[in-house]
Amino acid sequence: MKSGPDIAMVAALVGDPARANMLTALMNGRALTASELAQEAGITPQTASSHLSKLEAGGLVEPEKQGRHRYYRLTDDDVAGVLEGLAGLAARTGHMRVRTGPKDPALRRARICYDHLAGDLGVQMLDSLRSRHLVKQKKQDIELTAEGERFLAKHLQISPEMLSHPRRPVCKACLDWSERRHHLAGTLGAAMMQRFAELKWAARDATPGSRVVNFTRTGEKQFAALFGNGKD
Repeated sequence: MKSGPDIAMVAALVGDPARANMLTALMNGRALTASELAQEAGITPQTASSHLSKLEAGGLVEPEKQGRHRYYRLTDDDVAGVLEGLAGLAARTGHMRVRTGPKDPALRRARICYDHLAGDLGVQMLDSLRSRHLVKQKKQDIELTAEGERFLAKHLQISPEMLSHPRRPVCKACLDWSERRHHLAGTLGAAMMQRFAELKWAARDATPGSRVVNFTRTGEKQFAALFGNGKD
């Protein structure tokens, strides 16, 4: 048996349909109870608890107790990035769920990926930042430039100090499952999404379990003014 990371163990955890549904439900960044996750997966609460124990032991989810309730969330954005990448691979190879509906176009346009903006607008934003040399990207490595720091401070009131985190990089490329190109993750991606919400440019869809991000009319205009069409 070869030494090194046990990919098979992680794949087995993610590969179970019920656990995959539960993990997908947590990609909107919200913490959910076992009962809520059971509903998302279409299983009993008892079965959900068993699955959650395995996911917790495997390091993919972590619990948080508040009062009488126990909530679960993804361990970090690395888990969300892997799930987003797998969703892209499934889409590219034709393994699509038949359950589609009117929300699909909205989901493809703008959605939350753990805590940052994904979808067409997320990719557009990174394209714009890169084309204007506000970030530098080489494959999956992204670096915020000095010009980018000035841009963020001026237009979004985001300072470099706000982006410091002991476990997360400032910038990170996350493969978008619907666009199959990168959007921006890391503390910068999270800070920008949070700022859009604070400015009331965008808000997460209130539907339980939804990952859709809805932009207001003002938000649409401001986003377009800052990031244009983002095409290189």
